[in-house]
Amino acid sequence: MKISKKNAEHYIWGDICDGWHLVKNKELSVIHERMPMNTTEIMHFHNQARQFFFVLSGMATMEIEGELITLGPNEGIEVPPLVQHQMRNESDQDTEFLVISQPNSRGDRVCI
Repeated sequence: MKISKKNAEHYIWGDICDGWHLVKNKELSVIHERMPMNTTEIMHFHNQARQFFFVLSGMATMEIEGELITLGPNEGIEVPPLVQHQMRNESDQDTEFLVISQPNSRGDRVCI
């Protein structure tokens, strides 16, 4: 079945950020997310999930173990299990990105 933001399961996180489940099963999760300007997720890590963040539009700042990394369109970064990280949109425009998790990170997140 063809999937897009139009027919994917949608959810809201952090009060104003959007997520669309493009793939959602035990082994793999692919989520398209949108963070409005000046939004931040909670610093956390995953016990088992390995993640890859890939920016589609806008600018993102990823903090990984205290290091700040700026990602622009068509740039991404991998985050292994047990590594503390936090996605931020410190810009004045929306940021859209993919979050790919293997295995699915549901229930695997530990907030700091």
